[in-house]
Amino acid sequence: MTQAKGILSIILHAHLPYIRHPERERTLEELWLYEAITETYLPLLGMFERLAAEKVPCKITMSLTPTLGSMFQDKLLQHRYVKHLEMMNELSIKEMGRTRFQPQFYPLAQMYHEIFKNSLELYENKYKRDLVAAFAKFQEKGLLEIIASCATHGFLPLIDREKAIEAQVSVGVDWYREQFKRDPEGFWLPECGYTPFVDKALHKQGIKYVILDTHGVLHSIPKPRYAAYAPVLSKAGVAFFGRDVESSKQVWSSTEGYPGDFTYRDFYRDIGYDLEYDYIRPHLYSDHRGHTGIKYYRISGKNVDKQPYCAAAAREKAAEHAGNFMFNREKQVEYIGQYMDREPIIIAPYDAELFGHWWFEGPQWLEFLVRKVAYDQKTIKLGTPGEYLKRYPVNQVVRPSMSSWGNEGYNEVWLDDSNDWIYRHLSMIAAEMIELANIEVNQGVGQNLILRALNQAGREVLLAQSSDWAFIMKAGTFVEYAAYRTQFHIQNFWQLQHEIMTNSIDEDYLRQLENKNNIFPNLDYRVFRQDIVAEALAHII
Repeated sequence: MTQAKGILSIILHAHLPYIRHPERERTLEELWLYEAITETYLPLLGMFERLAAEKVPCKITMSLTPTLGSMFQDKLLQHRYVKHLEMMNELSIKEMGRTRFQPQFYPLAQMYHEIFKNSLELYENKYKRDLVAAFAKFQEKGLLEIIASCATHGFLPLIDREKAIEAQVSVGVDWYREQFKRDPEGFWLPECGYTPFVDKALHKQGIKYVILDTHGVLHSIPKPRYAAYAPVLSKAGVAFFGRDVESSKQVWSSTEGYPGDFTYRDFYRDIGYDLEYDYIRPHLYSDHRGHTGIKYYRISGKNVDKQPYCAAAAREKAAEHAGNFMFNREKQVEYIGQYMDREPIIIAPYDAELFGHWWFEGPQWLEFLVRKVAYDQKTIKLGTPGEYLKRYPVNQVVRPSMSSWGNEGYNEVWLDDSNDWIYRHLSMIAAEMIELANIEVNQGVGQNLILRALNQAGREVLLAQSSDWAFIMKAGTFVEYAAYRTQFHIQNFWQLQHEIMTNSIDEDYLRQLENKNNIFPNLDYRVFRQDIVAEALAHII
């Protein structure tokens, strides 16, 4: 078989913030998870099932953040997701009845009925409600390389305590080890956010590589010899792979990207807005109109009436776009390879929810791409950063640039007038948690209560640090909720801190927090503990 000239590395970032509201039956925020499972994660698992069954060569990298994975495994959320699917199945049956004399819509109502019915069958019977285990199976089969991430997707460049950065990394890696019974090689930096000293925390946990946005690698000192088409190493020994601009633009760009093609399904035109309110109300998650996931129109064009969606035409377009993407990567590799002494690697990272949720045909496009790369050409092959490092372990040592992805690429999304107020509070609770971590707790009834309070205080710090809340404030979408969540965890921390320091633990209050914010049940508060002697020696050296 002819040797490929380059590597295409597809990286899917699978993440949602930790959202769990046991006190309310239906919340819009929990709906984010249910939509993601139905529209993104079950379709991706279906893709891997088919590829594995047909022995199609496939190597894809995917992060699975502890917050998303923990929600996948939460019994309450699992139960509620099943109820959600049952409700959506009922709605799709109603829709088949309503559209039975509308030939442009009835087949689509049937399509959605099949999606909801099959999702329920797969979730309940095939995957036994455990999607973490489902993805782990494909890692064991070699189709997927799952990488770790921070505990709660904390934006590391704006966490001003090194020990707090270490805690985000350490807790995230520990969660990975618990789930996958192995050490992670790769690590997804939340929002691709990097600043000096982060690599020390990564190296301490045995992390081999991370992904940066393009300029994080290109602006390294000295300049990287192979630009973003080969990894560079920091002095700590962590490899940095840079995102490829061209492959990103073809998928991400709102003006040039594939998802904006007029043939594809329109995300925003939903029956939750189109149909009579009394008809749709029982299937909504609030008293206001919202998305149901049933959408009958294609994008159609700009400033034109929306036309009915045609699933067959959209599938053909996805195949065409997959071929176009592959062709461009072939030409890219052929050109770049002339100037390198090794195979170039094209790093193509995307938010996983782009595939299926935002871009309905995304999972089809991805499966077409995998199959076309395997059988329709010989210039490129799919591979993972971990494999590439094993093949090319010797790389240029540089100082990577502080960077992020997002607008302007230097933290702007997570630090502006809309959200800058949060950081003084995050700094204060992190500093205080580091102080609390020095408390020694002995065994005993009263002492165990303090131990639980210390562990819960650590959870509240981690949850407050989630980058999602600052992002939402900047985006201007669910601002009130994002501000509430930030304030909620900060207030919880200070209440626990007061009770710990005054030895007056309110067990009912603590139990409520443990029930509501129950992520990381094995968290040890001492992960925040600062080794004073080691820190002093490090500064001397």
